[in-house]
Amino acid sequence: MSANETPAAQQPQPPTATYDSAFLRACRREPVPHTPVWFMRQAGRSLPEYRKVREGVPMLESCMRPELVTEITLQPVRRHGVDAAIYFSDIVVPLKAIGVDLDIKPGVGPVVQNPIRSRADLAQLRDLTPEDVSYVTEAIGLLTRELGSTPLIGFAGAPFTLASYLVEGGPSRTYENAKAMMYGDPELWADLLDRLADITAGFLRVQIEAGASAVQLFDSWAGALAPADYRRSVLPASRKVFEAVAGYGVPRIHFGVGTGELLGLMGEAGADVVGVDWRVPLDEAARRVGPGKALQGNLDPTVLFASREAVETKTREVLDAAAGLEGHVFNLGHGVMPSTDPDALTRLVEYVHTRTAR
Repeated sequence: MSANETPAAQQPQPPTATYDSAFLRACRREPVPHTPVWFMRQAGRSLPEYRKVREGVPMLESCMRPELVTEITLQPVRRHGVDAAIYFSDIVVPLKAIGVDLDIKPGVGPVVQNPIRSRADLAQLRDLTPEDVSYVTEAIGLLTRELGSTPLIGFAGAPFTLASYLVEGGPSRTYENAKAMMYGDPELWADLLDRLADITAGFLRVQIEAGASAVQLFDSWAGALAPADYRRSVLPASRKVFEAVAGYGVPRIHFGVGTGELLGLMGEAGADVVGVDWRVPLDEAARRVGPGKALQGNLDPTVLFASREAVETKTREVLDAAAGLEGHVFNLGHGVMPSTDPDALTRLVEYVHTRTAR
């Protein structure tokens, strides 16, 4: 069966060892013993043990070695005592798996050899099958055995962000080629995002069926869009991804950077939890998103470079703004920066746990 086909008898997963974890309870907007904490990019360059095991191993290759993925994913859980692990991978892994000619260049990011600029270029994007990413299934099996009652978050890049890389050929500040296609050839753009929605949904299905307890869709670059453009040209594809995995019953998280004006629309896409960057206070974000959603966030990552007292002050501001929320998962407003002191993260987890203990 293709990873893009919905199982005939897809049903919510029965309760597991992770079901009553603080993280999953917060995602379901249920009472928690303390506010759960995890960090985007918690496994990565801020950890010396990560740099040691990754030495000499290219990024994409490291994502395809199950035992290495397992070790890297577990490192921040051991060190920081976070309430959830996030699967170590990269948003372009499913594209590489289906044969797109790309690589992750150090200091640059994903670089696509043959950018998608015409309808003929869509031929690069075939369906993803579980066999394409068998190393993901193997790694998640190893991880869930090691993690026990700690939930594992699976993730994927959202169609818009993947499309931006594919059309631009790499990272961009202006997204001029992607936006030119979106405005100038809306039919091609819609077909591109629809195909990416199928690939993304297939990648998330593989992770859930292997044992992931929740999934996060990263629409990292959606903040470059006006609300009307997001609604018309991006929302349908993101909604398709969330609907494709709804039947599994695992929490679905939606996150983007600079998306303060899009928070309500991102909630409409179908996630159970909406991630918020540091630019919008959580109480205001809740007003924009509307009822029925948990929120995730949203300490500015650069605060961690300040004194311990300053970190605690800013953390209290986040927790106070979250006090009236239906559900709150504490996180940074973006990923951990590479030069962050790991001890600052460990102290932050302990502080949030202690401050919010029920």
